[in-house]
Order: sequence, then C-alpha cells, then structure tokens
Amino acid sequence: MPDKSTIRIGLLGFGTVGQGVWKHLHNNRAALERRLGVGLDIARVGVRDVKKPRAIKVPAARLTSDLASIVEDPTIDIVCELIGGVTTARELTTRALGLGKIVVTGNKALLCAHGAELFDLVQRGRGHYFFEASVAGGIPIIKTLREGLIANRFRLIYGILNGTCNYILTRMSCEGIGFDDVLADAKRLGYAEADESLDVDGWDAAHKAVILAYLAHGRWIKPEQMLVQGIREITPRDLSYARELGYVIKQLAIISRDFSTNRVFARVHPCLIPERNLLASVNGVFNGICLCADVAGSTWIVGRGAGQDATASAVISDIADAVLAVRGAPPPYICEEDAVTYERLGHGTEIAPLAEITGRYYLRLNVKDRPGVLAEVARVLADHKISIATMIQHEDRALKIAALIFTTHSSNEQSIHQAIRHLKKLRTVLGAPFLLRILEDEGL
Repeated sequence: MPDKSTIRIGLLGFGTVGQGVWKHLHNNRAALERRLGVGLDIARVGVRDVKKPRAIKVPAARLTSDLASIVEDPTIDIVCELIGGVTTARELTTRALGLGKIVVTGNKALLCAHGAELFDLVQRGRGHYFFEASVAGGIPIIKTLREGLIANRFRLIYGILNGTCNYILTRMSCEGIGFDDVLADAKRLGYAEADESLDVDGWDAAHKAVILAYLAHGRWIKPEQMLVQGIREITPRDLSYARELGYVIKQLAIISRDFSTNRVFARVHPCLIPERNLLASVNGVFNGICLCADVAGSTWIVGRGAGQDATASAVISDIADAVLAVRGAPPPYICEEDAVTYERLGHGTEIAPLAEITGRYYLRLNVKDRPGVLAEVARVLADHKISIATMIQHEDRALKIAALIFTTHSSNEQSIHQAIRHLKKLRTVLGAPFLLRILEDEGL
C-alpha cells in the first residue's frame, strides 16, 4: 500500500510501555511524519478495563477491551503487542501475522518460547515481525547485529542485560548492604517486580540471550540448555573479596561460538570481570553489551536497558521500520524472515558440552578452622585437575570458622561441578560451596 497517506496503529496493552509509546508518538509526531512521509495515527488501544484511570488520557472512542477486534480491524496497518506473556500474546500475534499484519513487540518471553513458529508464520504470510524492544530496552542491539555488523561473525557476545540485577549489585557494592535490603528498595522504586524471580534468578536475561544467539548464530537455544545462575547468594563480602582481587561482580549473559568445532553455548550468571573492563563501570539500571567480531573487533553499546522511555524508543523505532514496510520498502537483508540466511548461520552447529566451556573460577567455602582443612580442600581440587591461582582466608576465631576464597587457573564447567559435589561431602566444609565465574579481558 505505497500510496497510503496515514498509517493506522493499534496498541494491544496500555501499561507502562504502551503509555510511553502513545506519549512519545504524540510529542514527536510532526518530526516523525516528516521523516516517514506519512501521517501516524494510534487509532485503537486495547486494554483490560476501559474505565481504569490512567496518567495518559486516551479518547474513550479509541479504547476497547476486545483486543482481538484490533487485530481483525482491516484498517489497522501495524499491531503493537505490548501485553507480555506467552498465551494471549501468542494467540493475538499469530492471528495478526496470519492476516498479513505487521506486528511490533517487546515480548522476549514469547520470542524465546515460540520464535521459530512465529518466524515460520511470517515466511508463509505477508506480514512482518519487529522486536527491537525485546532485548536491552533502548539499546539498538538487534539492528546492530542484523544490519550494522552484517560483515562479521561473532565468537563472543556478552553483556549486562538485566537492569534490576545491575541496580542491586551496584548498590550492594557501593554501599555494602545486603541483597534483601536492596531488593526491597528496588521494588519500592519500581525497578523490580513484586515477584522478582524472573529478574534476579537470571531467566529474564536468559530469554534475551536466546534471541541474541539466534540472531548471531541462527540457532534457537532453549533456556534449559543454558547454564543459568541468579544473584541471590552473592553477599557484600563477595563484592569486597572481588575488589581485593581487582574485579567487579556483574550479572552477565554470555554467548560464545567456537567456529573451529562449530559449537555454540549460551549462559547467564554472575561474573567477576576486571575493573578495567568497560562493563565494570556500567552501573545502576543501565545495560551494556560487547560484541566481539572477526572484522570490526569489539563493539560496545551502553544505554538504558529498561523503563518506559527507553523501551518506547525501541518500539517507535520498529514502528518506523514497519511504516516503511507498509509503504513497500524491502526488509533488511538479514531479518527474521530470511530463513535461508539463518539456516546457513546455524548450519551444523551443536550445543557445546560442559567440558568445553572453559574459564577461571571464584570459589568461596566456609570451613571448620582447624589444621589440615586447607590441604584437604586443595587435594579435592587437585584431584579434579583444578589449579589454585590465589587464596584469601578470613577467620572467625570465636566460632572457629574460616572463609576460604579461591580463584583458579583455567578449568572447565564439568570439572568444577564435579569438584563442588566432592567438596559438599567433606565434613569440614560448612554449607554449600559458592561458585562464580571469572571473565578475563575479553573484548578489551
């Protein structure tokens, strides 16, 4: 429909992000319309309760609780799915794509669970699917991967993809206060949900890593095939010990590919990173990503990873691309609809076994403070071919307990997990050993 003078947009959902899209589209409408050459009209807004008071006022005639009617409306050119979840969102999205609509979304959970199905539906229909807002909020990471760095292969992608975790770790590090206290503040400030588990247990970042892994390597990796660890067990002492060793602790998503073996692996967990690493200074609710590429080298992108304005920015960017698609412009060369390209990217790739995931480790143990314990622990590590690089010991003489903090030389996930299982059985080890990974100098 290249001759359309006005593009009609339907919003499914009018929460924080939906209201941000409405606000910024209206505030910047004149400039956007000049750039795109057409009028923009948010014609209908789907909500659960049309009578609910809202900070952003929408004309009553544009509100509806019948979200399906927006999808079915033949005059709606672009459908923005902003309701989240994987049930109703999936039903509405598949229906819209089946009708040849263009869908814009920020729904990472839906993409992670049903991305292959949705992209297949796009290939067989006439619609398009845009999802920049699904990863890292206002950071244009998806456009960067698909377009800006099209000439590159990526041996490593790593970054801070969850602002809640980054906010918590930043405050714990700077103020020396515990996880529970910072989490309570994060909830009060709106940085964490009432049920914080999706964020602090690593699954939000894992969903985003699944999307990035597909875009970079053409392979859908299921969250259960990943190594996922949250931040609940990190203490202010761990952050202090890390500083003693010259590191900062950050929750990272890491996607690596060995092109010599064609093995790929994705993981999300806290990491000790060197203080000189650029991500070490990415604090608060900000996100940051490093793309380690074979042609361009290391590309760093830092910005607001969540929140109304940042996410609305990404949604509106996709609306602009969708407008061009409505007007007949071709999609980017590498896009979600180019099945052949992604099939080639992922051809023959396998998930790497844990024995091939190598690195250095930080290991904290609470032990009985008596002779021979250190030698006993060192012997277990040696039996699993794990070499100690550094050791810090802190004693509590009153309780006759010592904290042993080790860093290791390079080992692998299989060996370190076997060693931890062995250490748990020692009568001199009190409680579960605590493990963190160390990321050294990657991308610097």
